[in-house]
Amino acid sequence: MKTSILLISETSLPLATTIQSELRELDENSEIVIYHKGELPGCQAVESIDIATKTLFSDSQAIIFIGAMGICVRSIAPYINDKHEDPAVVCVDSTGKYVVSVLSGHIGGANKLATTIATITGGQAVVTTQSDNMGLWALDTIAQQYNWTTAQTGGKRLAAQRINNAISLFVKENPTALILETEDDGTKYMENSCPKHVKIFHSFKDYQLHIRREMSKPGGSNSNPFALLIIVSPKKYPNADIPCVQYYPKCLHLGVGCQKLAPIEIADQLLDELRTAGYATESISTIGSIELKKDEPLLATLCEKLPGATLKIYSADDLNKVKIPNPSEKVFETTGCYGVAEASAKCPNKHSILVIEKQKGKMEIDGKISHYTYALACDEGVQRQGHIEIVGAGPGDPELISVRGRKFLEDADLILYAGSLVPRELTACAKPGATVRSSASMDLEEQFDLMKKFYDKGGLVVRLHTGDPCIYGAIQEQMNYFDQHDMDYHITPGISSFLAAAAELRSQFTIPEKVQSIILTRGEGRTPMPEKEKLHLLAQSQSTMCIFLSAGIAQQVQDELLLGGYPATTPVACCYKLTWKTQKIVRGELKDLAEIMKKNKFNLTTMIVVGDAIDNREGLSKLYDSKFTHGFRKGKED
Repeated sequence: MKTSILLISETSLPLATTIQSELRELDENSEIVIYHKGELPGCQAVESIDIATKTLFSDSQAIIFIGAMGICVRSIAPYINDKHEDPAVVCVDSTGKYVVSVLSGHIGGANKLATTIATITGGQAVVTTQSDNMGLWALDTIAQQYNWTTAQTGGKRLAAQRINNAISLFVKENPTALILETEDDGTKYMENSCPKHVKIFHSFKDYQLHIRREMSKPGGSNSNPFALLIIVSPKKYPNADIPCVQYYPKCLHLGVGCQKLAPIEIADQLLDELRTAGYATESISTIGSIELKKDEPLLATLCEKLPGATLKIYSADDLNKVKIPNPSEKVFETTGCYGVAEASAKCPNKHSILVIEKQKGKMEIDGKISHYTYALACDEGVQRQGHIEIVGAGPGDPELISVRGRKFLEDADLILYAGSLVPRELTACAKPGATVRSSASMDLEEQFDLMKKFYDKGGLVVRLHTGDPCIYGAIQEQMNYFDQHDMDYHITPGISSFLAAAAELRSQFTIPEKVQSIILTRGEGRTPMPEKEKLHLLAQSQSTMCIFLSAGIAQQVQDELLLGGYPATTPVACCYKLTWKTQKIVRGELKDLAEIMKKNKFNLTTMIVVGDAIDNREGLSKLYDSKFTHGFRKGKED
């Protein structure tokens, strides 16, 4: 990406270099050049701004004018052609107070660039695009943002005309139907930011049913109640009776097997069969086959007809690692694998779902019959189905859960939280009708049965664990259940209590030249510790040690740490219910650890921190020492 900065007056050189430096920070691979009429340090000299603009207009992805708007407009006017091809043009006044998106606001990205530059200069972005100012979706760029495609029926100009017509209806807030048959970052964004004039449906069938109901109401109209239809789906639907924009997520994978030198005409027949089955070829991300077939003309023809798809060639060993529903001994004898089409369809994503299992086809040309097979897979998690999100609740304060975790809680159909370890206040954001249950009284099987009940209905289940789920979160057993039942799940990390301890103690747990390691561990209670991880052995390093789940064996912990070599005067902090309303922190020395725990009646929700890093604020970190040079930007270490 090349960004050209045209500097009108040399007095604004500091502003230009600041913008250049900050934009490079955002994208270190970008080429950002400052041009000026005359010799200035750090600038490339040009004969005139007009002549430079003529060259840069076709050579740059973005042009930033620093100077008067009139100069900017007169300079670019002769070269403006098409918003789909013109570069983004932004004009910044000489003080950086106003940053104006001049040309190619949506398609070229000038609106986003203007907003970014305004945050650099502390100025005000001036964006006149109606949809941006109304907080509405940018229908003409949303596909690019989320790696979707749109149909180009009738050519680019007609497709652009359809989009512009849709945008006009949308920004005027005409009743709009939105069909979301897939689930990815883009559809989640649309659901979370849905305007009031848009009604969401999760299938085309539900949309049609709604229309029939509305039209059958007493006194109802015989026409479609919506003025615009927006669809996000890998399926192809017939032309609607209202303006329609369909986005196709790149989530399908086509696997192909064929006889040697199969005729290229099969390509059209195969793609027609996919369309007849209801799938949009625009959503095909990969075309896969076995290495034996890599030079087949049929595969090359399919790639030509599906320019947005990538050809993937796999070895027989790779394909044999994929579990398929229709293995064939005959195919194995010929190719060395048990199914070319199904395996190569699933190979890009081994957990994908076959939406079309192996199909056999044939074509006769000049009396010769050629056979082929194909299968179609869809990425896991894209099709709307049940989902389990294991969410880290953080240390307790409801404001310390991640933004992502909070969104999952707001959308969940079931929230199963970890009993007394997670404050119920965290679930207060649950949507109306959501089920919120504590797992404190449930065994693992009961927890799983409850989650599966909601999962099988296509619901969103949030399993809410304290801190970060990967640290003593007991999620391994649950994930084993999910794997056995091929359930879709994911983990959202959380802030661990050891991080909350550092924050509340106002301590840096790593001190230059004193302690550079943090040990997260627990004392040996009912659950035995591995021999190499006994506390007295770990204590030999005298690192900062954060000890979980050990309040009930404080004397044992104290004895082992002293045995391992920590001095009796080593600072300790007993942190009870970190960030909760009932938080209490008591500092002391290691020799008094057991007495502190006993005197304060601290229970299992107590984090024990041991080490010289506690409250150690002496000296200067090397990071801020003027004599210390680091080369992070160059990829070097000190």
